[in-house]
Amino acid sequence: MTEHRISTQEEWQAERDELLKEEKELTRRGDELARKRRELPWVPVEKDYRFETEDGTKTLAELFDGRSQLLVYHFMFGPAYEAGCPVCSSIADTLAPQAPHLKARDTTLLLASRAPLAKLIAYRERMGWGIDWVSSGGSDFNRDLGFLYTEEELKPFLEGEIPSTVEQNARMCGTDVVGYVSEGPGLSAYALSDGIVYRTYVTTARGLEPAMAYYALLDRTPKGRDESDTRPLWVRRHDEYATS
Repeated sequence: MTEHRISTQEEWQAERDELLKEEKELTRRGDELARKRRELPWVPVEKDYRFETEDGTKTLAELFDGRSQLLVYHFMFGPAYEAGCPVCSSIADTLAPQAPHLKARDTTLLLASRAPLAKLIAYRERMGWGIDWVSSGGSDFNRDLGFLYTEEELKPFLEGEIPSTVEQNARMCGTDVVGYVSEGPGLSAYALSDGIVYRTYVTTARGLEPAMAYYALLDRTPKGRDESDTRPLWVRRHDEYATS
């Protein structure tokens, strides 16, 4: 028998109405934060980054593809990886279908990783994503944004107890722990104005949750995310879940 509270419809509705007030407050707060993001100062990108694309080598400005805004998801796929990060893969599952809608709003969305382009495109075909993917491995793009770490920088983390989820994801990527955590996920945003590229926003960690739609949906289920530090991470590539 369930141990959760049981109520009448009237009791549930009363509590739901109170919760709705807080949800609306959170929505308004989210709108305010979105406004503040837009008001952040722009930083000119002065370094000449180069990217390998399916249409040859391109500059950061050329990645805008004729639009004035650019969103780059920094996908964890290091040069030595055999497959992309499963968590980043779950994020790309959500991002890929959004690309056409963003194009309609003057925004180009693409993935960037340090692995060779041929490896990225082969993995994209496996996943069935319709989104552009570029290789940033020949530049300091990831490093300058804080999404690439040296082993020396990671030393405090590596000398501690390595979370089982990190070891699990490293194995799933065909690399070791150092190779896995040296890469970092992130989202960066850019504007192109009068031929100058400006960096406008960067986020990582839980700042990426808007691109993880399944978490927002799970937050509305009775069990919620149902995750624990003592259990293996449940996220898999979409073609690796056991059929039910």
